[in-house]
Amino acid sequence: MKGRVLIIDDEPEIRRNLTVGLTQEDYSVVACPDGISAIHELQRAREKGIGYDYLVTDIFMPDIDGLKILKVIKNQFPDLPVLVITGFGDERLKLTALSEHNTGYLDKPFEIPDLVGALDELSPGETTLEPESGMAAAPERDSMRESVSAYLTVRITDQSRCMEIFSELYAMEGVQSCDAVRGDVDIILLAQASSREGIDRLFEYVKKMDGVEVVSLSRVERPRLDRDVGEFVEVYQKAVKQSAQEGIHRQPGTTSYIIVDVDRDAIQQIFTTVFFVDEVIFCDVIDGGSRLVGMITGQGAMGRTPRVIEKLNQIDGVLRVREAKVIRLMED
Repeated sequence: MKGRVLIIDDEPEIRRNLTVGLTQEDYSVVACPDGISAIHELQRAREKGIGYDYLVTDIFMPDIDGLKILKVIKNQFPDLPVLVITGFGDERLKLTALSEHNTGYLDKPFEIPDLVGALDELSPGETTLEPESGMAAAPERDSMRESVSAYLTVRITDQSRCMEIFSELYAMEGVQSCDAVRGDVDIILLAQASSREGIDRLFEYVKKMDGVEVVSLSRVERPRLDRDVGEFVEVYQKAVKQSAQEGIHRQPGTTSYIIVDVDRDAIQQIFTTVFFVDEVIFCDVIDGGSRLVGMITGQGAMGRTPRVIEKLNQIDGVLRVREAKVIRLMED
């Protein structure tokens, strides 16, 4: 046998053709229709100690695109041969894919001999090898905020003191971020404490401030994800999203909070899909899994719904998306 191949492609006919074609070429093949099922399969194979010698992935899929899967896989198994395939590629996508070590690129449509030839050009590697140091199967869990964090939304009832109130909230101990916004509320702040009681004390303090009406307190919850999907999300969070979060206030264009009402029965699919949207800087679960809150960047023109909001509204299980544009009052 030439090796074990994991294929990720959302088109059934392509999965079938590639499976049959590679099997006839003496490969062992497993095909998955989306990123999440592929994550499950990689974890299952790792636990059984059988692993894969090649990964063949499409770029455009309904949940997690192939370039993001590539980023995480290469973080964990940098020597694994990966072949990126797409029917809608361009030079930019090709260069992005090929920038990863031991990665090939093939435009659709292609014949099986083309696929075999592209695999042969890659150096041998497998997923049964130990992951990179610091990127083991159970990554550090401090990159995702715990339930001792909470979002407070605030209205300012005394407009003559708005800057004074904002400055006090911004500098308050336990407040991790504080943004003035244009929307149903005036300020959204993220508070953190070592216990729920600490959050409650901060909440009570803000409630008693003159000129302030606290509209809501929503505790951040860990998303209910399968173990291997959760690990995948955390590796991507550490490898990619964390640097974006650290540079939030240096992002070009507009920056907005989003509040996404969701079908809680589909929280894993919705959370992972929203989390992996390029324009989403961070995404947290609140209100018993019925709502997501996050931050996005974009170039949307004033008075028009940004493209990313339209994209989120098209996700199955998303009930409503609201936006609150950030108003820059202070520079970090």
